[in-house]
Amino acid sequence: MPMNPAELQLRFDEILADARVTTLLQPILDMAEGCIAGYEALARGPSDSALHAPQALFRMAEACGQVSQLDALCCDVAMATFARLRLPGRLFVNLTPGSLLDPAFGLEAVLERLARHGLERHRLIFEITENTAGFDYAALKRAVDALRVGGLEVAMDDFGEGFSSLRLWSELKPAFVKIDKHFVSGIDQDPHKLQFVRSIQQLAEGAHAAVIAEGVETRAEQAIMRDLGIRYAQGYLIGRPSSTPARLPPAQALNGLNGGPVSVFPMSGGHRPITAERLIIPATPVQADTRSEAVLDMMLRNPDLHAVAVLRDGVPVGIIHRPALLDRFINKFGRELFGRKPCSMIMEADPLIVDKATPIQDLSELVVRKGKQAFTQGFIITELGTYVGLGSGFDLMREVTQMQIVAARYANPLTGLPGNVPIQQHLERLLAGGQGFVTAYADLDQFKPYNDVYGFRRGDDMIRLLARLLRDAVNPELDFVGHIGGDDFVVLFQSDDWRARCKAMIDRFDEERLALFQADHVAAGGYRCEDRRGRVVFHALVSLSIGAVAIDPAHYTHYQEVARAASEAKHMAKRVDGSALFVEQRTRPSALRLAENVAAEAMR
Repeated sequence: MPMNPAELQLRFDEILADARVTTLLQPILDMAEGCIAGYEALARGPSDSALHAPQALFRMAEACGQVSQLDALCCDVAMATFARLRLPGRLFVNLTPGSLLDPAFGLEAVLERLARHGLERHRLIFEITENTAGFDYAALKRAVDALRVGGLEVAMDDFGEGFSSLRLWSELKPAFVKIDKHFVSGIDQDPHKLQFVRSIQQLAEGAHAAVIAEGVETRAEQAIMRDLGIRYAQGYLIGRPSSTPARLPPAQALNGLNGGPVSVFPMSGGHRPITAERLIIPATPVQADTRSEAVLDMMLRNPDLHAVAVLRDGVPVGIIHRPALLDRFINKFGRELFGRKPCSMIMEADPLIVDKATPIQDLSELVVRKGKQAFTQGFIITELGTYVGLGSGFDLMREVTQMQIVAARYANPLTGLPGNVPIQQHLERLLAGGQGFVTAYADLDQFKPYNDVYGFRRGDDMIRLLARLLRDAVNPELDFVGHIGGDDFVVLFQSDDWRARCKAMIDRFDEERLALFQADHVAAGGYRCEDRRGRVVFHALVSLSIGAVAIDPAHYTHYQEVARAASEAKHMAKRVDGSALFVEQRTRPSALRLAENVAAEAMR
């Protein structure tokens, strides 16, 4: 029999007074590492109560004006459950925006609560719903900034559910953004959802936030998330909410990570991004209660050691930089003053701490934002929050410089696009990974006469025009554009709509090329000039030919074979007057190609 409002309020008061709230925990999968990155805490009322469901429970709290009190209770129970189960990773706790402004969730109160449950501050993430109607954005931002200064981070929950998403994101600058499950469900069948989620991922990369996809229930949905470069996934495929959640990902979720390399490749040459893992310096850490003089002795015994990480329960909490330590002890009474004190009293308590999977480009930006101190004293590198080593600003600078040199060495100087070496490397990786793709060879027709009439400077403008149109027409998350040299380009497509993209390239080229011709030449459809034999003949306007070949790795094993097939398709396209796309429909078996190669070698 339904309860009346008075009975519901009485039952709610009993729940608060007796702490009759339980926590279910749902795992979050790190798809890059293949492990559980953390758990979201989901509150439930008493199972025999009309307030069992969280929606009913929080509606009653709002009616009673006690949302912050309920949030505080749910947070305490979640921490206690998480700590008791000794679960790995981070704990994600939902929090109503208004509770951020309550003293119960001020920095000191939160740190006291963490200490009471034996949890490190970096392991707690507050999930803030985007439903912030009526709240003061400036006040919310100040509250979040205060928590962040204390080493705590926030996540934005249910992104896309309401109308204030982008503003809340820009104001709060969350470390994590959780995509509402509506946009994940059935994404493999809905191109509009795919584009929406791809845009969120691009925004997140620019904002240095990690995306968590909620509601992942099928292998197809997981594959799309993985291919878009989204690192974290949550949903029934990974695990249902449970009072005793699994510590390891289920087989069906791990199998979804083994479908070949992620098909999200950078435009800069096709390598997976270099990460902070390359910069790890193995260095013995010290515990927070280690005497400062012991740290000094360690430094003196290891002159190459630029810093020492300070741990508490295996988790880094500070760093001691060599010059700063020596400054303490250089005074006459330095050892007497500081020697017996725990090193936690002299450490830098707010060091830069990064996961080993952090891309070098992101790491360099973090160091710059942190300031000179992070560059000189270095940074701590972790794996899922556990210390693995140190990194130095010098090594980071050297790696960034080397990356810039390599990029410049192999990029085409006219267009800035990857040249032959990155093209070959990208092809080889696609073939080795068993990835199906389409190779499109783009070439300009009647280009030499154009150079003769208009000059090389205008010819360079024509090449840059084509490079820009190719870049604009592809999906940078999936496709790769390379500049072979001169007026020859290649596009390695993994987009399903590659044919439409090729046609769009041709249509835009035919339209925009006209600005690079004289009006009378456009009206006549060409111009007269000498050909290669010195005869004055009529030449049509420059056009674009694209030869495309669908590459099945089962039939192609070497990049030279792909290049040969694409070149043949390009020559077929050039037989057509004007701009054209030729798609090679034949599939030659490997045995035939091997025979051709043997015959070609014999004739050399």
